[in-house]
Amino acid sequence: MTQADPQWLDRMYNNRALVPDFALHFAKWVADSALARASLSCHLDVSYGPHPGDALDIFAPEQSAAGGAPVVVFIHGGYWRSLDKSDHSFVANSWVAQGACVVVPNYALCPAVTVSDIALQMVRALAWVWRHIAKYGGDPERITVVGHSAGGHLAAMLLACDWKIHASDLPVRLVRNALSISGLFELGSIRQTPFLQQSLHLTPAEVKKCSPAWMPSPGLQRGRGHLYSVVGGDESAEFLRHNALIRSAWGPQVVPVCEELAGLNHFSILGALTQPGHRLHQLAGELLFA
Repeated sequence: MTQADPQWLDRMYNNRALVPDFALHFAKWVADSALARASLSCHLDVSYGPHPGDALDIFAPEQSAAGGAPVVVFIHGGYWRSLDKSDHSFVANSWVAQGACVVVPNYALCPAVTVSDIALQMVRALAWVWRHIAKYGGDPERITVVGHSAGGHLAAMLLACDWKIHASDLPVRLVRNALSISGLFELGSIRQTPFLQQSLHLTPAEVKKCSPAWMPSPGLQRGRGHLYSVVGGDESAEFLRHNALIRSAWGPQVVPVCEELAGLNHFSILGALTQPGHRLHQLAGELLFA
């Protein structure tokens, strides 16, 4: 973890300040998401657990492949404290067009819960997907998790998850592969960032428990898949560091792709995910359809 002064950390992690037109990106996500829900076959606010916030949206392919469609679970960002699944329905368009089943879960937001609470909530969501997605045309043996920002952190946590601890019926490789976009892999620096402290309430124990880069590499555990990690080339030095850190920590066998994508910032990179022909769209397809 980089030791730095609080003002520098705020500059490094406050993406809305770093990208002055961030609100335009958010507005486009919302508008495109409304169109996706109106045009795609979808099941909205499906419950995956006992709490009111345990809900997900499913976007089914028009035609189910033999044995079921590959499944992509997309986890949104927002520093574990903002945004909503409804803001991100737009990610389903290109994948559904290619024959995939897309799941977009919600999670409770800090400070009402902790980051570790959210990680366990996503474990419940993925367990539900594995048990039930076949009813919606998906193949439970072909689940890929894609996450942006805080969602990228959660994607890595889910790839490393020991599923048998949570339920004996769950397979070791419930998550086949994962793609982290602008992910956060150690929370020590986040804990020291002033504008995030009041909402996240990170403790040293929480930081240790929820930092993927400080966990044993999933490659040391039998049957785990690959993590692709990418970041926008125009993002802050800290986000670039996080991207390199996870490959250093987990090794190139587990993280064979670790790239900085030129010309993209923390918000435009999510738009690139949905653009056929873009490198990021290609990488997602490699994991999903392999």
